[in-house]
Amino acid sequence: MSTRDRLRIAMQKSGRLTEPALELLNRCGLSFRQSRDKLFCFGEGEPVDLLLVRDDDIPGLIAQGVCDLGIVGRNVLSEFSLGAGPEADLAEWRQLGFGRCRLSIAVPQEMAYEQPAQLAGRRIATSYPGLLGQWLRTQGIDAGVVTLAGSVEIAPRLGTADAICDLVQSGGTLVANQLRETDIVLESEAVLAGPRNLPSDERGDMIDLLFKRLDGVMQVRESRLLLLQASRGALDAVTRLLPGGPQPTLLPVAGQPDQFMLQALCAGEVSWRQLEEIKKAGAREMFVLPVEKMLA
Repeated sequence: MSTRDRLRIAMQKSGRLTEPALELLNRCGLSFRQSRDKLFCFGEGEPVDLLLVRDDDIPGLIAQGVCDLGIVGRNVLSEFSLGAGPEADLAEWRQLGFGRCRLSIAVPQEMAYEQPAQLAGRRIATSYPGLLGQWLRTQGIDAGVVTLAGSVEIAPRLGTADAICDLVQSGGTLVANQLRETDIVLESEAVLAGPRNLPSDERGDMIDLLFKRLDGVMQVRESRLLLLQASRGALDAVTRLLPGGPQPTLLPVAGQPDQFMLQALCAGEVSWRQLEEIKKAGAREMFVLPVEKMLA
C-alpha cells in the first residue's frame, strides 16, 4: 500500500484523552511504532497510522482530508463545527465512553443566582464562544461573550467577566476560584469523529473493520458473562432476574435431563445482591467472568 492508502487517525499528543485512546486502540488489535519526532505512529499490524497533534487541530485536519478520523472531545468537535459551517460536515461516528466532562456556566459563589435569565446584560468569559453563543440564543438571553484562550476561571476575580462558561470535571477548580456551577451547556466525552461521507476505497474497508472492533470492545467493556445451573422448573424465575443483555443460552447437562447450564451476557457489573437473589430463585454453581473480546 502507498502511504495515503493507509487509514490515518488524529489524536491528542498529550493530555487527558491520550492514554485512554491508545488503550482503546490497543484493545481493538492495533499496535504502533512511534517516529523519532513523536508526532507520527506507524501501524505495525494493520494499515492504520496515528497523527499526534493538539486536540484543537483535530477537527480541521479531518475537514481538510489530512486525516480520515479523529479521537477528540465532543466540546472541541462541536465548537469547530459551529465556526466552520456546513461545509465541514463532520460527524460523531462513535461515542467512546471516556474523557467525560461538561461545559457549564459558573458564577461567583456570592451571586444570588436562580435562573439563566439573570445572565442577561452580563459578561461571560469562555474558550467556547460558539457553543456559549448558541446556548444563549436558545435561552433567549442577550449577554456579552468574552473570548479567552485560557485561565477562564479567574476572569470574574480579575473583573473581566461576571460569569464563566468552562469545562468542568470534578468541580474542584471552580471551588478553588470561589465559583459555583449553575447550568450545563454541553455534556461531553471523547468521540470518534470523521467526515459524514466516509471514503469508499481501502480506507473505507478499514474503517468498517475498525467500527466493528470498536463496537465489540465497547459492548464488553463493562459486560460480564454469567454462568449457572438451574433445574427446568426454576428457569423462568431465574431468567426474570438476569441483568439486562441478550437472550441467555441454555445447554443441557449430560446425564441430567432436568438440569440446564445457562450462560448470559450481562450489560454491566453483577452485584452480590443480584447473585443472591438469582440463587434464591433456584440457581447454583454460579460464576461471573470478565469478557475480553466480542465480535458481532
